[in-house]
Amino acid sequence: MDIKKKIEGNKLVIKVDGRLDTNNSPKLEEELKKDLPETKELVFNFEDLMYISSSGLRVILSTQKIMNKQGSMVIENVHELVMEVFEATGFSDILTIK
Repeated sequence: MDIKKKIEGNKLVIKVDGRLDTNNSPKLEEELKKDLPETKELVFNFEDLMYISSSGLRVILSTQKIMNKQGSMVIENVHELVMEVFEATGFSDILTIK
């Protein structure tokens, strides 16, 4: 998994490539902890994310809960394989996906 971050004022854009699974979900969680306190707008770009496991979903859900209190979170460019997981788990109903 590769994580690219771009900070523009209080907006954080995170591009995640590869697989978000049990082995590397902690890496994303650690990166988020560094920048989330100052973030009002969070954008995930999942264009090149090919797989997400339940541990990856947990990180996304916990991040959504934080952002509900301090701003907004959007997930963009979701690969069709990841979108199938979001739909099957009901995440597509609780996340803002563009």
